[in-house]
Amino acid sequence: MVGLKPPEVPPTITMKFISAGMAGCITDLCTFPLDTAKVRLQVRSASSVEYRGVVGTLSTMVRTEGARSLYRGLAAGLQHQMSFSSIRIGLYDSVNECSCAPQAAHLRVPAGLGVPAGPGVPTPRAPLQQHCGRYRTIAREEGIHGLWRGTLPNIARNAVINCGELVTYDLIKDALLRAQLMADNVPCHFVAAFGAGFCATVAASPVDVVKTQYMNATPGQYSNALSCLLALLTQDGPAGLYKGLVPSFLRLGSWNVVMFVTYEQLQCRSQTLGGGTGETEGE
Repeated sequence: MVGLKPPEVPPTITMKFISAGMAGCITDLCTFPLDTAKVRLQVRSASSVEYRGVVGTLSTMVRTEGARSLYRGLAAGLQHQMSFSSIRIGLYDSVNECSCAPQAAHLRVPAGLGVPAGPGVPTPRAPLQQHCGRYRTIAREEGIHGLWRGTLPNIARNAVINCGELVTYDLIKDALLRAQLMADNVPCHFVAAFGAGFCATVAASPVDVVKTQYMNATPGQYSNALSCLLALLTQDGPAGLYKGLVPSFLRLGSWNVVMFVTYEQLQCRSQTLGGGTGETEGE
């Protein structure tokens, strides 16, 4: 991420991976109910239960399934964050440094696009936020390849999310620092993360809806992701691609704020513990 001054010792790639994974897990703990509500709203056409809005969805789940249903699948979510966020966010700075000069802002997009291909493939799916034991059920019922159903739309979503989150966060933060509107501290990280969450939500919603519908469909319902997209357009029109936009923004916006603020603070602490030569401006 931008903001390090020349005299400072940047964190090692191992420290970036650890910080990103920890920040992802902390963020998941805070925003998991919103993610659950988003998924329920996106696949509500296939459910017999009627969900209305974020608050209505959460209250319906608590009333019909109990409060624990809001965190159903948390173990799988934390596993996903440790493997996915650590690579996606921890590797971004390194890819960015190798692919472009810090001043070439428009060239940060390839760095954002280059990261998701790795973590997008080996992360098994967990339909409707089911727990880790669901992996064995999927493998038994659909075969090992069923764990990777929806890989291509997932990679497409991750590519869009990475550009919307990581690149936009860096650009907004860089602009704030260069214009000297804010210092490199928590308020700056908050503003940049909130803007990144909004951009990511708008850009990724269509891909996210298709991915969620496809990965949670019954076997044989859709032949591929394209047929799922066409079915959604036929059934709901273009507006169907933005189904669950409000909970998506609430989830992704809050996720980005908690994620980047936590990640930046962990980076600051790691530099201090690692014997960095200078304090960051966020201290």
